Amino acid sequence: MVRNPETLQECIENARLRLYQMANQYTSLQHPEVIRQSMVLDELINEYNDAKRFISQRNHHS
Repeated sequence: MVRNPETLQECIENARLRLYQMANQYTSLQHPEVIRQSMVLDELINEYNDAKRFISQRNHHS
């Protein structure tokens, strides 16, 4: 099931904010927790792009 792009946008913004906070907290972009959060953000962005592509294809075939 593909999640709603609007819901994903909110998740992305929250994950991005958390990434900024963690980078500040650990003062290093190389800290394992910062890298892990960056990967979470990447996955959400990929899911958002997939959802947009799915909707576009569905609308194109209607």
